[in-house]
Amino acid sequence: MKRFLIVLFVVFVTINLSGQTNKPGMLTPEILKTLQKNVEHTPENTALTNAISNNDIQNLALSRSNIGKVDKYISNRVSSKGITDQKSSGRCWLYTGLNVIRARAIQKHDMESFELSQTYPFFYDQLEKANLFLEGIIQTADKPLDDKRVEWLLKNPIGDGGQWTGVADLLEKYGLVPAEIMPDTKNSEATRWMSRMLARKLRKQAIEIRKLAAMGSNESSLRQQKIEMLSEIYHILVRTLGEPPQTFEWRYKKANGELSELKSYTPISFYNDFVNEDVNDYVMFMNDPSREYYKLYEIDYDRHVYEGENWKYINLPANEIKTFAKTSILENEAMYFSCDVGKQLNKDEGTLDVNNYDYNDLFGVDFDMSKTERIQTFASGSSHGMNLVGVDLTPGGEIRKWLLENSWGPKAGFDGYLIMTDRWFDEYMFRLVIKKKYISSVVLDILETTPIMLPPWDPMFLPEE
Repeated sequence: MKRFLIVLFVVFVTINLSGQTNKPGMLTPEILKTLQKNVEHTPENTALTNAISNNDIQNLALSRSNIGKVDKYISNRVSSKGITDQKSSGRCWLYTGLNVIRARAIQKHDMESFELSQTYPFFYDQLEKANLFLEGIIQTADKPLDDKRVEWLLKNPIGDGGQWTGVADLLEKYGLVPAEIMPDTKNSEATRWMSRMLARKLRKQAIEIRKLAAMGSNESSLRQQKIEMLSEIYHILVRTLGEPPQTFEWRYKKANGELSELKSYTPISFYNDFVNEDVNDYVMFMNDPSREYYKLYEIDYDRHVYEGENWKYINLPANEIKTFAKTSILENEAMYFSCDVGKQLNKDEGTLDVNNYDYNDLFGVDFDMSKTERIQTFASGSSHGMNLVGVDLTPGGEIRKWLLENSWGPKAGFDGYLIMTDRWFDEYMFRLVIKKKYISSVVLDILETTPIMLPPWDPMFLPEE
């Protein structure tokens, strides 16, 4: 009887106030009391609660003592003119790639100013991505909807983000035109609704392809159906972006005020004759400490054009990447650079500095993680592309900080630029594209090795926006 009463008592005390039996791992009233006891109701904590609950967290975390610590002087910078503006679109990758080429064209032709059309290659980027998606649906038509690859395709039918290999493949296949030949439209400047409509249509087409496959259609007949589907996508793109020019006449003003000769071009001839940039003469580097260095990696299905190359990169320690980047800038060559721009960015000052915001002291808890830990937990990844155009050096050649040409317009940041400390480079830089001639032969040899294939849902797949 005594044993029975003890067991009954134990059962009783493990039942919470709602009448439910405690389950290991659940929040019990006892645990809640423990959590409540850990809150210290001091005047200081009350003041912090009032401040944080009624104000913007980032503004409160801004480190007042760090303002003005990073000066705006850069000892070495690439010759470039003009700040571009991607507005409300995720086309930073395209602006960044074209601005690398633009800087070279301005130098080569001694131009007063110059901007390439972002809308022209973006039109074909969207058409090519639609084709890539539909091909993926055709090739997985026999797999169930909950198959990992099918699920990934349907979640990511199309988007306006991208990276360097997309720039390279699009330029080689379709060429380029000056900005005034195919200017922006409302839908290229603000892509959200266009992207939604394209994604909606592509998902509908994916279901149609899978139904046809289930009824016995082979790949050849599915591809014929795909052409009809792409004609609808093309129709949407013409309505939202305008139709790309096939030929055009163009001239430009030189730095001394003289006008060049008026010439006729096709987009391909303009790219080959006027721009004349070998986009295959570049190598993409990654600094991903969560993976083995000095290896070549490839991300499956991470491309813009169906017949194009998957994105490949060499993973290197940050210090080695910096050495190549420094040499490139000293040789007056801008670079495609991508990073986790939202981390520790002071927009008003135009600085990227790990000391800009102090969230630890504001909340009294430790938020710090290593770069490896941030990557592995999806807390950090490449989110934005810009041009690396400057490096500030000490008299002894040591790196103080870097200069980034952004595409958020001339009023954003520091006159359209961002100043990046060298320590921030270590923590939040991810991708950098550098010309082969500035890279050591030992590192270039890694390109000849068999790449390690990563799935398209890998954390490094995230496109720049």
